[in-house]
Amino acid sequence: MLFADDILLIDETRDRVNARLEMWRQVLEFKGFRLSRTKTEYLRIQGSGDIDEDVTHRIGVAWMKWRLASGVLCDKKIPSRLKGKFYRVVVRSALLYGAECWPVKNTHVQKMHVAEMRMLRWMCGHTRSDKIRNEVILRRCGVASRGGQVEGSEARWFGHVKDGARRPQREVLGLVVEGTAEGRGRPKKYWDR
Repeated sequence: MLFADDILLIDETRDRVNARLEMWRQVLEFKGFRLSRTKTEYLRIQGSGDIDEDVTHRIGVAWMKWRLASGVLCDKKIPSRLKGKFYRVVVRSALLYGAECWPVKNTHVQKMHVAEMRMLRWMCGHTRSDKIRNEVILRRCGVASRGGQVEGSEARWFGHVKDGARRPQREVLGLVVEGTAEGRGRPKKYWDR
């Protein structure tokens, strides 16, 4: 059996994306592949280019995973390092799903970091009033800080896109949006910079 991964379809409406997805499904099935519709994820960028709703949704999903795994994560008999590994596999992967293609801002990273620290403190049996620094909690659980994880997933995605010679994702790298003027201040960061 052959597998393909990370097909990116971009359009202005969900219906048009679904039409393109259906076209892809027909072509892939003709070539002997199978497209899983159950794993299809939609990323909706608001008109302002923000992804606040997506970040909030991913944090909510991570909390749901946390609640499902709280029996293991809050068990005092299990060592903190082992709980940290379990946390990275179950909760953090749910939190970071799709983050590699987000136009992330510092506020988004901060939101995810706050949610993660609440989970980790709870996992270790501490509250903020215990006045234990975040670095100590992260080290005790064997978990790296949030900002590095988001940047790492972006770098992996960028390498993944740069690998293929004729991938649709590469077309996005050279995409120029007309009719937008850069405002005052420092220019925005782009992939090629």
